[in-house]
Amino acid sequence: MRVQITEYLDIDLDEEVWLCNRCNHRLGSARENYKYGCLVHERSPEEIYERLANTDLNFAPDPRWCRLLEYYCPSCGLMIECEVLPPGHPITHDIDIDIDRLKSKLARERGTA
Repeated sequence: MRVQITEYLDIDLDEEVWLCNRCNHRLGSARENYKYGCLVHERSPEEIYERLANTDLNFAPDPRWCRLLEYYCPSCGLMIECEVLPPGHPITHDIDIDIDRLKSKLARERGTA
């Protein structure tokens, strides 16, 4: 039983794993943080926000105060997520699903419980 969680991320409830929903690559246990199964690219905000004209000014946050982390599927290269964090902050755990409860709910809805 497969459930789409985000635009690019699914859960296979039978095997309890995160999946890239473009190439079906397994990203790890659905009871853990999917980001640990991704390739992570850290970028400076100055790489993202371009300079204004021929000045030193831009709209980039100060890289001493924040960093951009991009999470990619290691198989197909799809960007699954990105986040802005202060330097040294651990990767966030942004999705926490009660797998057992979701399985029960879907089984009741399908009349198999």
